[in-house]
Amino acid sequence: MKKLILEYQNKWANGIVEIGKTKNNLEESVSVTTKFINELYDFENGNVQFKPTKASEKQFRNDFESALSYFIGNNTDFSEDSGFALNPWVNVEFKNESINVYGDIGMAMGNYFFTNAESKITKVEYTFGYIKSDDNRILINLHHSSLPYTP
Repeated sequence: MKKLILEYQNKWANGIVEIGKTKNNLEESVSVTTKFINELYDFENGNVQFKPTKASEKQFRNDFESALSYFIGNNTDFSEDSGFALNPWVNVEFKNESINVYGDIGMAMGNYFFTNAESKITKVEYTFGYIKSDDNRILINLHHSSLPYTP
């Protein structure tokens, strides 16, 4: 399972970069992001505990529509969303502090680093929970990320 988590972290990182490439085409953004969410998150089996980095007014995004809005914006119900994944990011790198596996459930915590087109890197703290599906995929059922505390 740990190997699958590392594989899915790469899929997630590559997916964020791919979404950013669709920045100027809303129809393509919706299509690519819908596929990304459906392949990596467990919304088909209910709510995902999702607290994205740059959400403060409606900070919890526990259903598909609110997650889609966070990643690509364009939803009047979430006016604060400008489309986090449309930045665009040119690279995302996970640095795991720890990965724990308990049967078909895994948890990973650490930092991930988002690099923009000007090579500026943003460090973000994350905790992801994963659950193994009946078809041996793993899906994110918990996603919490935040910017590091600065006094």
